[in-house]
Amino acid sequence: MEFKVNSKELEKILARVFPAVPSRTPMPILENFLFDISNGSLTIYATDLEISLKSSLNIVTEENTKILLPAKLLYDVVRSLKDTTLNFEILPNGRINLTTEHGQYSLSYLDSEDFPDIPSFPDKSNDGEDINEISIGGSDLKYALEKSSFALSKEEMRPAMMGALFDFSGEGFRIVATDGHRLVDFLRKDISVDFNEQYIVPEKAITVLLKLLDERDVKVYLSKTHISFSLNDIELISRLIKHKYPDYKSVIPLENEFNLKVKTKELHDVIKRMMLFSSTNTRRVKFSVDNNNLQISAEDVDLGASGKENILCEYDGDPLDIGFNSSYVNDVLSHMSTEDELIFKLHSPTKAVIIYPTKEKENQDLMMLLMPVRLNN
Repeated sequence: MEFKVNSKELEKILARVFPAVPSRTPMPILENFLFDISNGSLTIYATDLEISLKSSLNIVTEENTKILLPAKLLYDVVRSLKDTTLNFEILPNGRINLTTEHGQYSLSYLDSEDFPDIPSFPDKSNDGEDINEISIGGSDLKYALEKSSFALSKEEMRPAMMGALFDFSGEGFRIVATDGHRLVDFLRKDISVDFNEQYIVPEKAITVLLKLLDERDVKVYLSKTHISFSLNDIELISRLIKHKYPDYKSVIPLENEFNLKVKTKELHDVIKRMMLFSSTNTRRVKFSVDNNNLQISAEDVDLGASGKENILCEYDGDPLDIGFNSSYVNDVLSHMSTEDELIFKLHSPTKAVIIYPTKEKENQDLMMLLMPVRLNN
């Protein structure tokens, strides 16, 4: 059989799908694209068994077939071509010929029968389980994930925390991310659903999704084992992490009665300078707050270097010294950089600190939490 495609259109689709091709795998079959030609449509799949990507384009052909093509080689060939018509001729001997106006290329293909099955949404799952679905603006979802995904854990000993919690309830749609040292709790109150469920989405799926999202609406389909994000021209399907998410609400302190209000950029600039003086082992930085003055200091004993700066603040509590990992403070402030002012809710040197913007955006709540580190007295 034969079909033709524009090289640049094909390149766009291969570029979208290629992130799901594993760079290293004990299963060589995953190093291929699945070409599914059916009813005048070419759908291209790739998977690493954790995430799958698929995208389609229309072609002119009356035949249907499924074949596997070497992903990296095909992608490299197609993106090296100028804007041209690319003719595919699938031969019965396991070879496929690609021809352009000036070139001829020959690749081997494999039968598709051993390629892993990829779940199809919005169909019901194999066991008849219902699929939950919501629609959300792509830019809204991207904003929420950009604000929260930096706090995901990298520790394989705590697999649930290596993903983001998607919590659907009467309150709305909540995304939670934590690594045990910092936590982000982001709530969209204007997204109403008729189900109460929690799902844990792996970090890789979120990383790939962030590169795909734009202002277009996204259809999200959820089963007990998988989640699908469907944009107009591409679909990302991911396994869910099947572990119980920790009770994050239990670590959010309720008794933090001291309010420290500071200008975000001014504090961030000071933190970046203090990071130069903090010990490479502890990254510790000390906040000393009294009346309306916040002193931030750091010391690297090994280098014999130290620094401290004072900034104006508004504070309504008792004098307090509290330590933080400066890298974690920097991360929080980097992801709050669009806010003019922040409030730190404090209680004691050993209690977690709650951070939120002074002006919340309509229909959303954003809260970040930082665990303190012990100070040397």
